Parts: sequence; structure tokens; C-alpha cells
Amino acid sequence: MTDETLRSVDITRIGPARFKATNARGGETFFGTGGEDPDFTPVELLLAAIAGCSALDVEAITHKRTTSTRFDVRAEGEKVRDEHGNHLTGLRVSFEVEFPEGTDGDAARDRVQSAIAMSRDRLCTVSRTVQLGEDVVYDDLAPEEPVSRP
Repeated sequence: MTDETLRSVDITRIGPARFKATNARGGETFFGTGGEDPDFTPVELLLAAIAGCSALDVEAITHKRTTSTRFDVRAEGEKVRDEHGNHLTGLRVSFEVEFPEGTDGDAARDRVQSAIAMSRDRLCTVSRTVQLGEDVVYDDLAPEEPVSRP
């Protein structure tokens, strides 16, 4: 991997069942178990990443014609526990996109389905990774001895 291709986030525990994710640019988001706090669960973050990735793709393609007047995307799936362990089934991404009347709006509307297909089949790194089933390697990077912190 090179600096141009490597993507990473760092996770820090900030409380019981609560974590902070920080990206290389300093952006932060928070997640937890979905108890009483409003934080996203890891599954919700995955769904948001799938929908968000495709939303960015579709918006970039259709925005070349005109700006949408409505752009809503929903990702959903059923969490199951079976012989394969915990996982999601029936993943679905639904778009509700509207454009202004006129030739530019018509041109954008004509691009929505092909833009969704391009995102699904080629562009969206998140959903493509899920669809292709990339292995995840888990490394135990715990230090041999506890590190004391001031």
C-alpha cells in the first residue's frame, strides 16, 4: 500500500461501550452499542457508509446536469445470527431523488438509474468491498507490558 491508496481510521475508547473514530484529516465521529446515547452502532455506520458512498457517486454524476431538489438515500438490512455468525442479509439501498422541471432536470433524471448502476457495479468502494467479500485480518497489537500514560 502507498500513501495514496492507504485509508485508515483510529479508534479510541472514550467511555463504557463508547468510542471515537478519528480519520487522518482530524475528523471525528462517535459510536457505541446503541444504548441510551444517540451514537451510531457499528452496523449503522456500515449502512451509512454504503448509502453515503453511493449517494456521493450518484450526486456527482447527476449534479453535472443540475442540482437536485430532493436527495434522500436509505440503507437497510436484517441482522441475523446463524451458522455463519452475526451478519447482515438483504442489504438494500434506496434512492429518492428529484430534480427541477426543465431540460436540465430531465437530463439529470435520465442519468439516475445509470448512476446508481455505476456506483453499485464499479464506483462505490464500500459496497464493492462488501459485495466482493474481502477478508479482514485481525492483528493483536497489544504491547507486551502495559504502557503507563500521564
